[in-house]
Amino acid sequence: MFHLLVDNNIKLRLLELQDASAIFELVDKNRIHLKEWLPWVDQIISPYQYHSIIPQWHKQFFENNGFEAGIFFNEKLIGMISLQHVDWQNRQASIGYFLEEALQGKGIMQKTVIAVLNYAFYYLKLHRIEIRCGIKNKKSMAIPERLLFTKEGIIRDGEFLYDHFHDLALFSMLFSEWKEKQKLFTQQKPQLP
Repeated sequence: MFHLLVDNNIKLRLLELQDASAIFELVDKNRIHLKEWLPWVDQIISPYQYHSIIPQWHKQFFENNGFEAGIFFNEKLIGMISLQHVDWQNRQASIGYFLEEALQGKGIMQKTVIAVLNYAFYYLKLHRIEIRCGIKNKKSMAIPERLLFTKEGIIRDGEFLYDHFHDLALFSMLFSEWKEKQKLFTQQKPQLP
């Protein structure tokens, strides 16, 4: 199974069926905050829904098509991060994430994205990683901006949220760029699974 150590307090791992209540509680507790930026939140009304979703996430991982991992802080589930839309021919993928609202602004997501970048570039040998954020989602956009991703532009009406479209900012990082920029954020070697 997929496990990735971010630091002494933060780790990533695939969720198991026994995590269904924890992920539901996380979404439910942060429903208003998450609904502003994620189009699927209203569809989640019961922890039992995750009994069919979690096996799909496992299948995604075992088919070598990225992952949907829980972010655990001191063993408590506090968010999710994904490596998705893996294009092996062009060696590229996209990162998506969300974090419990009360824990934002503490550097947790930045450290987590760094760990996933290291995994994607050094272990999976990908060449390009994208992050897409709603242009009004300042906290989400702060992650690729602080990590010195290149802002490639705006995807107009790039996502439908409940009753309206909104624009997405498109950020990218190439492996050659990350090898240089990574030194600014960490002196550690990538911690591979």
